[in-house]
Amino acid sequence: SRFTTGRLQLLRLFSTLLPDFASHELESSVGTMSTSRISFGDKVRIRSATATDAVGAVGRTGVVYGFTTPSVTGVEVIGDTPDDYAVAVMIEGRAESLWFAEALLELVDHQPGTTIEIAGRRLIRDERGEWHDPDAKPRQ
Repeated sequence: SRFTTGRLQLLRLFSTLLPDFASHELESSVGTMSTSRISFGDKVRIRSATATDAVGAVGRTGVVYGFTTPSVTGVEVIGDTPDDYAVAVMIEGRAESLWFAEALLELVDHQPGTTIEIAGRRLIRDERGEWHDPDAKPRQ
């Protein structure tokens, strides 16, 4: 199902981060993650378009759970993806995530204060969308 695919993408994202958690450079690598694209954990609103209207998603909000390359994974994407990039969104009130072309999503916020824990390390998100380890020692 699409929900399972989204969860797999999320797990793949975390697995790419796990080596960094063993490093003392966690703060620098996580704190400088690019926020130019809509990314994991962002709250988004679905824009009005024929494709989003067809699935009853226009104006709904949700949380980004992952991203993929549709030509590789074969996920069904709502909207055109000329850059071969799709974003999984868990829309409030739905049981499964849907894959959208990024152009159909509007950033609401980065959900500052969101906390995740991976491999025993806790990260908190700030208003810019960057993840920080609150237990990290300040860099000298």
